[in-house]
Amino acid sequence: MHIGLVSDTHDNLANVERALTQMRLEGISTLLHAGDVTDARTLRLFRGFDLWLARGNMDHDLGLQQAATAVFGAGRLLASHTIQIDGAAIALIHRGEGATGAQLTSSGMFDYVICGHTHRPQDRWVGTTRVINPGALGNPRWDTPTFAILDLATGELRWYSL
Repeated sequence: MHIGLVSDTHDNLANVERALTQMRLEGISTLLHAGDVTDARTLRLFRGFDLWLARGNMDHDLGLQQAATAVFGAGRLLASHTIQIDGAAIALIHRGEGATGAQLTSSGMFDYVICGHTHRPQDRWVGTTRVINPGALGNPRWDTPTFAILDLATGELRWYSL
């Protein structure tokens, strides 16, 4: 199964649209968003996907929780998620380098920890856990906007730059 990985969209609707168009072309139906959507209105672009959201440090919009629940179901926007997808144990959190992210990563309980916040793409191993940051689609600071697609069956990670 292939899943889409995005983070730090920061309401950049054009980049979100471009990334989602590519994911639709690739047949992606499940997306993990590692935080910083920032505005509830951005979530409408993700309709049709099975979306899981980690709350980011810029996700202050009071309507974000309500919109996420209305569009994707209860419990889809949390500080962190621990979920099983196609047999893979996955933790989703915004700040992978924070205390909770470090605890999830070092626990050895997860095949993958998906995180964001730094706006820099990353793919590294901590013991048996693979830590992936797909970069940023919005406000990429010093880098090109990026996202990734992960094949859970093979571990292949494909990077996309916009």
